[in-house]
Amino acid sequence: MSTRDGAHELLRRLFGPSGQEVTCEECFELLDAYVEAELAGEDADCRLPGMREHMQGCPACYEEHESLRDFVRLENHGETT
Repeated sequence: MSTRDGAHELLRRLFGPSGQEVTCEECFELLDAYVEAELAGEDADCRLPGMREHMQGCPACYEEHESLRDFVRLENHGETT
């Protein structure tokens, strides 16, 4: 990552997203629907605006998203084999 990219990332994290953002509580409530939409090939960001922006700036919600998505993928894979 270049110095310029690093500075841009730091500013983005400090000032937050430019678009709509949800709270952590809202993110956790909507996470199942977001992951289901992602895995179904839908535009989850359009369906649930603000989720991606929130997860980009919130390590806890990002980690929860990654864990849930991986879990659902494994569960779905197990059902089809």
